[in-house]
Amino acid sequence: MTHLTAIIGAGHAGSETAIALRQQGYTGRIVLIGDEAHLPYQRPPLSKAFLLASDPQASEIRPQSAYAQAGIELRLDTRALRVDTANREVHLEGQPPLQFDQLVFATGCSPRPLQLRGLGQHRAANLHYLRHVQDATGLRSQWREGQRLVIVGGGYIGLEVAAAAVQRGLRVTVLESQERVLARVTATEVSHFYAHVHRAAGVDLRLDTQLDGVQLDDAGNVCELVTATGERIAADLMLVGIGAQPNVELAAASGLPIDNGILADEHTGQVMPGVYAVGDCCNRFSSRYQRHVRLESIPNASEHARNLALALTGKPTVPPAAPWFWSDQYDLKLQIAGLSQGYDQVVIRGSIALHSFVAFYLRGDTLIAADCINRMQEFAAIKKLVQASARGIATHLGDECVSLKELSTTVAA
Repeated sequence: MTHLTAIIGAGHAGSETAIALRQQGYTGRIVLIGDEAHLPYQRPPLSKAFLLASDPQASEIRPQSAYAQAGIELRLDTRALRVDTANREVHLEGQPPLQFDQLVFATGCSPRPLQLRGLGQHRAANLHYLRHVQDATGLRSQWREGQRLVIVGGGYIGLEVAAAAVQRGLRVTVLESQERVLARVTATEVSHFYAHVHRAAGVDLRLDTQLDGVQLDDAGNVCELVTATGERIAADLMLVGIGAQPNVELAAASGLPIDNGILADEHTGQVMPGVYAVGDCCNRFSSRYQRHVRLESIPNASEHARNLALALTGKPTVPPAAPWFWSDQYDLKLQIAGLSQGYDQVVIRGSIALHSFVAFYLRGDTLIAADCINRMQEFAAIKKLVQASARGIATHLGDECVSLKELSTTVAA
């Protein structure tokens, strides 16, 4: 009997797992199940280029012909209702149960909902979240020059949308509850830099601002946000970007271990025999960080997919690389290598004033992460240094007379 691998989730992690399995020689059936009608598409542009495009279209990861040529069965616009791990069945809405030999959860994550007085269970037509192409299309369709867009959350999503919106002529206010933007992921120097750039572009950035509630107009739309101090902020549109939470309801109902994601083996993503998790929904123990880590990034999803394909075809897996991410705002390209939590020293290379610098994060004398702003030519070397957990190089990192490429070669030798 032909083996069947079912993949729940047709985002980046799910689609890459399906393709990687074929590339590694897997000969069984592959069924890719997605609850959206679209072919798997790139999500990062939804808060960036998609909002600025003259004729926005979702950027497909691969054309439909690629799945057909690889013999991958697409079950799009199809919701998985229940998983029976004992009998190895996926119950699908409106379709017969699917019998699987291997099952992969690639269910991704969803925007964290905002709980505020005045909203209740009501979803105002001008209140937006951003995860799917329909979300980005809905937000963009309501944009009008001069309108007041209020964004709740000064993280990457909020700041990326703010940059796009202000360039489109909207009046943008960003409300951040922390004392600085990107407070959980960057050093003070980087936070202050981005705050300065956004304010210079015309964004009304308000820090250390707690919300108490919203006011709805007669049509049921948000017309004002009310802060904890009683200030009222008028809004024509509202976007919530306060983080994401993993989509684990289906896995939890199936009895799988859950803790900020589906708990899985570090190297293969195995949750239990024959059941795996990849991508944003997966929380794996990291030998590098000595703790469980759930990452929301395209490189992480691709790495999970490749390693799972290797494991399921009986080949050795590859040790996980140091994570990396990126963000585009205005003419700034931010590239991030590693996780900076736990740093006790920051070394700056380059010029903050000239919008071209690197913030290196060290714990003791060990390099653990770096934020690179408009330093694309150095990023490959920086990733190597972070991957190697380079030690004893702090004095060299800030010295532009020292070649990072040469330094990375020396460290890796």
